[in-house]
Amino acid sequence: MKIGVNLARLILAVTFIFSGYVKAVDPLGTQYKIQDYLEALGLPGVVPDWLTLSTSVVLAGVEFALGVFLLTAIHRRGVAKVTLAFMLIATPITIWLYVVNPIEDCGCFGDALKLSNGQTLLKNVVLTLCAIVVCRWYSKMHMLFLRRAQWMIVNATIILIIGQSLYSLYDLPPFDFRPYHVGADLRQGMEIPPEAEKPKFETTFILRKDGEEREFTLDNYPDSTWEFVDARTVQVSQGYVPPIHDFSIVLNETGEDITEEVLCHKKPVLLLIAPYLEKADDSNFGQIDLIYEYAHEAGWPMYCLTASGSKAIQRWIDMTGAEYPFCTTDATTLKTIIRSNPGLLLLKNGVVKGKWSHNRLPSIEDLQK
Repeated sequence: MKIGVNLARLILAVTFIFSGYVKAVDPLGTQYKIQDYLEALGLPGVVPDWLTLSTSVVLAGVEFALGVFLLTAIHRRGVAKVTLAFMLIATPITIWLYVVNPIEDCGCFGDALKLSNGQTLLKNVVLTLCAIVVCRWYSKMHMLFLRRAQWMIVNATIILIIGQSLYSLYDLPPFDFRPYHVGADLRQGMEIPPEAEKPKFETTFILRKDGEEREFTLDNYPDSTWEFVDARTVQVSQGYVPPIHDFSIVLNETGEDITEEVLCHKKPVLLLIAPYLEKADDSNFGQIDLIYEYAHEAGWPMYCLTASGSKAIQRWIDMTGAEYPFCTTDATTLKTIIRSNPGLLLLKNGVVKGKWSHNRLPSIEDLQK
């Protein structure tokens, strides 16, 4: 029994520590996933951004802390009860995800590990069973530290995980699991291998004969005595989807698609990424203007990629005196590229050479290097 309880505790601890830490590494990514849930529930824009971001930070902190406390067997009875309560809330949500399928990925492990809704449900069932075992026989968990030292573990855990979230919000996630990480070749990420699985479709035909309507497929299509009524085609298999499948850059001034030109440019290209200019931080626009002046003198193209409309763009120009051209790109893609609004991306021949938050913009010396 003791071995079983401690094995269940170890499974819970490792899972919670990993899940909490990858959320803390990328709090904005967790916020976007929370907003996806709200949109699936028909509540887009109802909850303010500050609250979804706060929820992201708190959720990461709770998961990580529970994992550490389970691992070290701190406050065994209380932690076991909270863990079980957490799983009893999370598991019904994963059942809803599996049955309704409103979101393809639950976001349990951020971008570090993607699970299908079926895999997520199985994971949570296993974790719930482990939580029941730990809650029922919490006294059999082996303690690693004396009681008088436990307060140090509690404080250090909270400071570590909150500090990690705040650092990632100020700068950028220290670990980038997305396909736009430094060193990534964007053109390669957009390629579809020749041997890749193709999407599959199935067509159903509705035919009538002697007043009776029936459905047929191509495999059992009847003779010409049946009268055609209707047909519908559904996708039964998605096939291979490249890591980068929705990246495009359209120049606002002319409406020209310059994606290929940007990705194939032999000289460095600077992209100022601002999903929503109306929400972008303008406190460092002076440094952005200096970067643009250097890029212009060096013959480097620089564009601002945004999903905002002309009104927000004009407001940004009036506030910052921006002279760089503006382009339209999908908002979700921009939020995936960099966790900063705005953020700066340096490309050369389609390869990501550098990424910076608006709080840690590169100096001219950094760009020269």
